[in-house]
Amino acid sequence: MNLNNYGYGHIARQAIIRKNLELRSKTIQEIRLFFNKRDYLEVETPCRIPAPTPESYIDAIESEDYYLQTSPELYMKRLLASGYPKIFQICRCFRQKERGSRHIPEFTMLEWYCSNSDYLDMMDECEDLIKHLSHKLGFGNSINYQGKQISIYKPWKRITVTKAFEQYASVSMDKALSDGLFDETMVKIEPELGTDVPVFIYDYPSARGALAKLKSSNRLLAERFELYICGIELCNAFTELTDPKEQRLRFEKELEYRANAGLKAYPMAEKFMESLSSMPEASGNALGLDRLVMLFADAKTIDDVVAFTPEEL
Repeated sequence: MNLNNYGYGHIARQAIIRKNLELRSKTIQEIRLFFNKRDYLEVETPCRIPAPTPESYIDAIESEDYYLQTSPELYMKRLLASGYPKIFQICRCFRQKERGSRHIPEFTMLEWYCSNSDYLDMMDECEDLIKHLSHKLGFGNSINYQGKQISIYKPWKRITVTKAFEQYASVSMDKALSDGLFDETMVKIEPELGTDVPVFIYDYPSARGALAKLKSSNRLLAERFELYICGIELCNAFTELTDPKEQRLRFEKELEYRANAGLKAYPMAEKFMESLSSMPEASGNALGLDRLVMLFADAKTIDDVVAFTPEEL
């Protein structure tokens, strides 16, 4: 990728984005303060692991006989199962073939888990976090992003995926799913989400929630949500699945899909599977820290908020 496309030319990019990197540092400091005040324990888990989460559309980067983590999820859940009720982590994650204005192969994730909570509780806490950051970083009640003003302190919207398809797409969620067009349609819906206030889009089809608990009232839907602000997807969260048998079936299905698609075969994460029987009911959230800083910095691309891009290494 030619950095001239981003308007930097031969000028040292790092000098241009210094204010953004200072804002990034302050954001990370405030995140830690937020979770510390809520009695969360900051943890560190290995980033080089023997078995990544087998997801159909995410490819891990190999490291000899191991893999670089795509998310710290499996190991953080093992800590939950070991008796740690509230944990968070800010860490580097790695995914193959992810490069664009909002994607980078090595990125920073904020991930946190809370026992005895569900995805509705997690929506509340996620909202509290963003409001805390907006206040502490000096943005007050609104964020200005690329010419749009997003109200942070008005009531945030919550809309089901089904209703989002009805409102913003020309096809229903069920039809898009059956025709294999779910992700393609979501890409068209995303720019419409969170353009005045942040919006949680929730209750994803079960096929799009491999690690999420299914709704007891409708097992075709998973207790999963994503947060959008100004069309940018910021996080992916669940009520966590804690049934080892069901989780194994879902992982096997994902592995079968990868095999049929000619993708890299991953080993089963057996130690994670063993720990699930001890895991309490919980919710978890994975939030892209780079994208969050993009919003606060009014940055058009992820390149504007990271110290080094892959092309500069």
